[in-house]
Amino acid sequence: MRTAEAALSALSLVGVAALAGCSSGDPGDGVSRNAPAASSPSVSPSPSASAASGWNPSPGSVAAVGDSITRGFDACSVLADCPEVSWATGSDSLVRSLAVRLLGASKAADRSWNHAVSGARMVQLPEQMALAAKERPELVTVMMGANDACRDSVRLMTPVADFRASFEASMRQLRAGAPEAQVYVSSVPDLKRLWSTGRLNETGKKIWELGICRSMLADADDLGPAAVARRDAVQDRVVAYNEVLRDVCAKDRHCRYDGGAVFGFRFTGAQLSQWDWFHPSRDGQARLAEIAYRNITAAEPPA
Repeated sequence: MRTAEAALSALSLVGVAALAGCSSGDPGDGVSRNAPAASSPSVSPSPSASAASGWNPSPGSVAAVGDSITRGFDACSVLADCPEVSWATGSDSLVRSLAVRLLGASKAADRSWNHAVSGARMVQLPEQMALAAKERPELVTVMMGANDACRDSVRLMTPVADFRASFEASMRQLRAGAPEAQVYVSSVPDLKRLWSTGRLNETGKKIWELGICRSMLADADDLGPAAVARRDAVQDRVVAYNEVLRDVCAKDRHCRYDGGAVFGFRFTGAQLSQWDWFHPSRDGQARLAEIAYRNITAAEPPA
């Protein structure tokens, strides 16, 4: 996210090495050595069930669109994208991305593409969708919306109507070039949950003070009425965005929404970047890959 990048640039000038010492893993790797290893589902998709629903649980190629989460920002080192650990298309063996789980490591290298852009908001998704459509993928993953809520103030958050119009335009853009591609839409993460988890870490709060996602994370210890109302407003907007993602996806016969699975996932400190306590770490990316794989290979869409 652009604001996060600017804030972390300032931080890097005053002592990045100090942050590395806060990680329970190797400096900058964002992995908790006590976190459970990523696991593979033991049940294979049911071809008969998928045929009945019209959903193919074993697509042969994957294109990803989205923001800094899908680019693996701050998961490997400070102020840098790390697409190799992306939950959607990465090659990292600890993450085991969605593409690797679906295609295998060798095929994923040639049959997956990452068009996400750090800092992107929903208004920029149509352009990414146009690029994804050119690949003619069998599956497109979408994770977008956190930057629309994560602004310097509540007033600057993307209006829900504009969010909807941009997502509808994105789907039209994809269908113009790839009418049969399946689409997996992730819900926007729970930013309030992130605040409640990260505020327990003193280093994390100091990083947030540099200006990361001020609409939610500013004055992290302030529990006064104004601060509570501000965070509730951001939370309400994220919920509204997720309702838009669900509704627009439901109108497309090749689209599957995650049913709020990412929003409902209870991230811990092990799943947050040790560089900014905001973006997913390698472990967090692995959890996102697990959620996506489980939902994509399920016989029926999430409730």
